[in-house]
Amino acid sequence: MSTTDTVGEKKVWVTLGGLPLSMHFDWPFHHSTSGADFWVLHTDIRVEGSDGLHALVSVNLSATVREVLPSLERRDAEAPVVNALRKEVDRNQIEFAKQGKLLPVAFSSRHYDFKREKWVFGKASDDVIATFLERKVYWQTKVNSSAALAADSEGIWIADPAEAQYLETSSEHLIEVAGRLLAADGLLRMTGEWAEATAGLMGRGEEFEGVMRNALEEVEKKRVFERG
Repeated sequence: MSTTDTVGEKKVWVTLGGLPLSMHFDWPFHHSTSGADFWVLHTDIRVEGSDGLHALVSVNLSATVREVLPSLERRDAEAPVVNALRKEVDRNQIEFAKQGKLLPVAFSSRHYDFKREKWVFGKASDDVIATFLERKVYWQTKVNSSAALAADSEGIWIADPAEAQYLETSSEHLIEVAGRLLAADGLLRMTGEWAEATAGLMGRGEEFEGVMRNALEEVEKKRVFERG
C-alpha cells in the first residue's frame, strides 16, 4: 500500500492542530523557469468540512533537498512534501480563503537531518499520537461516508508511513497506540493495520469540528496581527 489515495476515496491529511486537509498536486515537479536553482510543484490545499476554504501553494524544492530524494516522482516525494505543508499549516504560515493568490512555500533542508539521514517534523508523544489518530479516523470516515465508498474500503490505514514520518515514529508504533489507547476505549475496531470508527468516535463530531474551527480562527488572528 502506498501513501496515495485508496481508489475511489479522498485522502484526508489531518494536522496536529486538528485541521482536516485534502491536497491536489499537479505532479510532477518542474524546474523553475525563473532561472533559480529550485523545482516547483503547484498544490491546492483544501480544508475539509469548511465552506470551500483552500490555499493555492507553490512548493519550492531546494537543490539541497533534491539531492536526498530518490526521485521527484510522486512515490518518492509525496510523503515529505505533504508533511512539510502540514508543518507550515501547524505554524499558521498558510492562509485559507475562498479565493486567494498563489503562495510560495519553501521545501528546504530544515525538515531533513543530514546526520541521521532522515526527515524530521517533530516527535509526538503517545497522547498526541492518540489524539491525532482519533481525528484522522473521524475525518477520513466523515469525508468518505457514502455507502458506495464504504463498501469498497478496507478501513482506514493506521500504519501509513507518511503519518509515521509526520509524527516521527514508526508504523508499528501507530498500530500499537491505536490498539492500546483507542480500540481499548471502544473508539476504534482494529483489524491488523486497518481501523474502523465506532459510533462512540463518530458521536464526538462536535468536538472534532470545534477544534477545526478554533484552528482556523488562530490562522486568521495571526493574519490580522501581521496586517496591523
